[in-house]
Amino acid sequence: MPISWNEIKHRAMDFSRDWENENRERSEAQSFWNAFFNIFGITRRRVASFEEPVKKVDDNYGFIDLFWKGMLLVEHKSRGENLNKAYSQALNYFSGLKEHELPKYVLVSDFARFRLYNLDDNTQNEFNLAQLHNNVSLFGFIAGYTKKKYKEESPVNIKAAEQMGRLHDELLESGYTGHELEVLLMRMLFCMFADDTAIFDKNIFTDYIRDKTNEDGSDLGTHLTSIFQTLNTEIADRQKNIDESLNDFPYVNGGLFEENLRTVYFNSRMRGVLLECCDFEWSNISPAIFGSMFQSVMNTKQRREIGAHYTTEKNILKLIEPLFLDDLRTEFEHIKNLKSGKDKRLTEFHKKLANLKFFDPACGCGNFLVVTYRELRRLEIEILKQIHRRQHVMGELLSLINVEQFHGIEIEEFPARIAETAMWLVDHQMNVELSVAIDLQRPSLPLIKSAHILNDNALQVDWEEFTPKEEINYILGNPPFIGSKFQDTKQRDEIKQIFDSVKGCGVLDYVSAWYLKAAQYIQGTQKKVAFVSTNSITMGEQVGILWNELFNKYNIKIHFAHRTFSWSSEAKGKAAVHVVIIGFAAFDAEEKTIFEYEDIKGEPHQVLAKNINPYLVDSDDVIVGSRSNPISNVPQIRFGNQPIDGGHLLLDEHEKSEFLKRNSSAEKFLRKYVGSRELINNIQRWCLWLKNVNPRELREYPDIVKRLEMVREFRLSSPRKVTNELATCPSLFAYISHTEKKYIIIPSVSSERRQYIPIGFMPPNVIASNLCLIITDATLYHFGVLTSQMHMAWVKYTCGRLKSDYRYSNNIVYNNYPWPKNPTSKQMSAVESTAQAVLNTRKKYPDSSLADLYDPLTMPPDLVKTHNALDSAVDKCYRPIAFKTETERLEYLFTLYSQYTQPLILNKKTKKKKQSKRI
Repeated sequence: MPISWNEIKHRAMDFSRDWENENRERSEAQSFWNAFFNIFGITRRRVASFEEPVKKVDDNYGFIDLFWKGMLLVEHKSRGENLNKAYSQALNYFSGLKEHELPKYVLVSDFARFRLYNLDDNTQNEFNLAQLHNNVSLFGFIAGYTKKKYKEESPVNIKAAEQMGRLHDELLESGYTGHELEVLLMRMLFCMFADDTAIFDKNIFTDYIRDKTNEDGSDLGTHLTSIFQTLNTEIADRQKNIDESLNDFPYVNGGLFEENLRTVYFNSRMRGVLLECCDFEWSNISPAIFGSMFQSVMNTKQRREIGAHYTTEKNILKLIEPLFLDDLRTEFEHIKNLKSGKDKRLTEFHKKLANLKFFDPACGCGNFLVVTYRELRRLEIEILKQIHRRQHVMGELLSLINVEQFHGIEIEEFPARIAETAMWLVDHQMNVELSVAIDLQRPSLPLIKSAHILNDNALQVDWEEFTPKEEINYILGNPPFIGSKFQDTKQRDEIKQIFDSVKGCGVLDYVSAWYLKAAQYIQGTQKKVAFVSTNSITMGEQVGILWNELFNKYNIKIHFAHRTFSWSSEAKGKAAVHVVIIGFAAFDAEEKTIFEYEDIKGEPHQVLAKNINPYLVDSDDVIVGSRSNPISNVPQIRFGNQPIDGGHLLLDEHEKSEFLKRNSSAEKFLRKYVGSRELINNIQRWCLWLKNVNPRELREYPDIVKRLEMVREFRLSSPRKVTNELATCPSLFAYISHTEKKYIIIPSVSSERRQYIPIGFMPPNVIASNLCLIITDATLYHFGVLTSQMHMAWVKYTCGRLKSDYRYSNNIVYNNYPWPKNPTSKQMSAVESTAQAVLNTRKKYPDSSLADLYDPLTMPPDLVKTHNALDSAVDKCYRPIAFKTETERLEYLFTLYSQYTQPLILNKKTKKKKQSKRI
């Protein structure tokens, strides 16, 4: 541990008195700086060298007065000389330094004055010798006191992974593999981290590797074994004749260095890579991403995509703040402002924090546990500062919070062990922060207490046996995102086993299993849960399956929610995922909060809610289930026509042209064929539409007969019996919904980037494919409502998703959509006229596809204007007051949905009763 700030300040005052003599000579500079480093309990020679030679910009060599590679460059002048000139001289050395050697600080001095430049923050501070004791905090980096603002997307994290990746690749290529490679790398990374964060004396690991091992690397593996054995041996149990440099290493404990590994053999190149890693400033790496970063090192593909494989600290705070941290901070602020009884309440509140227990049932490398522990310790520090100010008795202050309050389950062994290590690292960082804040020392070594991390499958473990629910206050985390189509057989079986007899559970995302397990775990308690999840569990058919079970069987209530936002990183190959955060419990809460995102890549704004339903809307707990008929009096919707033909009934433009060259009189059998892609992108495709065609006439066209034979063979080759049966009629589509009437066509899949789904009318001679939905007997009024923002708001929250694109559904989206209740003829006419205006505006751009017209970057202003007019007309069909936000629209629609469906539910119950009487 670093020495206390009180001690540092006293040493600084002594230093100032010793060196206040005005007659100091330039030759005394080395003694001056040796004494300066002693202020901070650091032996200068361990970290920095005098007169370091370096090539300057002009190719001449110069000598840096004092140089600590990667940290500090000092240029010293005689008393009274120009410090600006000294700074310019210091900068001239930069061109001759390697990237990892570039300093974070430049210090210029003339015995009497100090000027410190912080190159990371682009700040400078100047003071005289007598003021040194009041400015020693500026030099906290020397003692190991460093305040870091961790940016999870920072390039430094990517750089760190690349450095360790090179070391991993070198060791792997040499034949050192598997479990032992993972443990070796974790140990070396711990040592490098300890070197730079004052867990160890500064740079003792790096200096040992550099000074004690051969340059060819031949003995490096043996020395590493000695270091690891020493770190695992208590000081009193070490041999008396142990090498002095080895004995400088502390006793670590905690099992980190307990396992015996086979000796690893290095060469000169591998040694060089290790030393480059040692020279990296590891104190810049947050323990919150330490584990995930290190795990990515083990996989070259993941390393290229680092950032897609860990939860950012920012997103973790989005979960833990509304789950518990905001309430704790509010309680603390209240206690601070008490007029009386403050001391007792502070003590009680401190003990309350020390008794809180946290459980992450999918902890991975421990990200959520690490950040939660850090924030809890920081709150404790604020408590201790208050107690210290009021009591002025250092001996009565104790830090009570420890890593044993944290529990996790992780299916993979290595991340589980990393989580334990990351918790030790953040514990040390918090001990340093505590020391800085109130000069209270809490030793980080030896490691005595550990987080409880179980290496097992959380879906197969009895959570109660691992940690009884009475002992846990909060369950939190980021369970795995795996859609139903991407689950392996084992994962699908786990879903079925956990959801038991729940109908349709096979479509659920893997994360759903954690929701159900958590709901079961917290029954009969006041425990709270919050998970980050893919937004798919709040949309489409999954809602009816998952939340119906959670609400009706386990009485779950949602307390807070972050609506859909984009989860991404700035890393190479970055992957954006659309997620939600849902906080829930098995009891209701008076105050509920929704975090809304106007821009899913931006910051949310907070809205109080009376209730939060599964669609994360302030409305009743309604669940929009699959329905075969519309709840409103509107035309039926159907899928388009499905060929199941192996492509033999379909033709593109070129195939059509070639076909007609040989069969010019067969054009009457061709119809334009439109699916989602063709509709949106104006792609021309055709189909052979042979319904009601005379068989004799067909036989006159050998090309058609050949195609029909291929259709027959394709259907017979199918493993599905129903498809085999279709082979008896190869001239017809497998499913036919076409009625030779004009119809509305809706693409089944459309990009989420578009403000509106590009819906259109089709003439009777165009065949819609099964990748579209069609509504016959539809009017301009129906088209107008379906092409409005009101309908789009419903679509966004009830449709399923294909990747992030909207997947329009007949049974869930359309049939459940609450159309305007009793609109007047005037209101309907306004919708029809503005809907026609939209169609007319589209016609002004004959060379543009719907994709062009509805791209948010290229949508024509006049089309935007007509759509706005249509939106206004549709809104007035619902209510006279305009809707200001999408949230208002959704709340109104869900209320209307409840009104429409309540009579249907009651009617179903009545029918069931009547049926039972007849029986």
